[in-house]
Amino acid sequence: MIERILQQLIFASRWLLVPIYLSLAAILILFGIKAVQETAHLFAQVFIMTETEIVLAGLALIDLALIANLLVMVILSSYETFVSTLNLVEGQQKPSWLGKMDAATLKIKLAVSIVAISSIHLLKAFMNFKTGDTEELFWLMVVHIAFVVSALLMALVDKIVFSRHRH
Repeated sequence: MIERILQQLIFASRWLLVPIYLSLAAILILFGIKAVQETAHLFAQVFIMTETEIVLAGLALIDLALIANLLVMVILSSYETFVSTLNLVEGQQKPSWLGKMDAATLKIKLAVSIVAISSIHLLKAFMNFKTGDTEELFWLMVVHIAFVVSALLMALVDKIVFSRHRH
């Protein structure tokens, strides 16, 4: 009887993840506010900005979108994987990937998203490059390469270890 109660408590503890997912969802609101603020600033300054500054502002918005997409992917797939199946009302669209992504696949998608975000930061650094900033640019490239290698290794490990179990 004690063992059954302990098992039920441990199983129910998965619901302690929900405040974390709600906190991540709240961050989406902040990202939306920041995106509107950046867009308003861009429209207000468009006639005095250089083309490079407009491209950098666009990259900043793409960066926000990628991180927001990453948050949504983590929130929805983690909730469904670790807490409970999402029971949507009739006619409500469910993303096609939802319910098909296990924890290993989510990790790989996270790693690939981090590589994309890192790529944007690296591109912004290249566009703002001034002679003498080579050390900072070097370290940004080293970090980016580390992200790329990590993502590739995670995908390789996933393919080697888990591919047989998915079919």
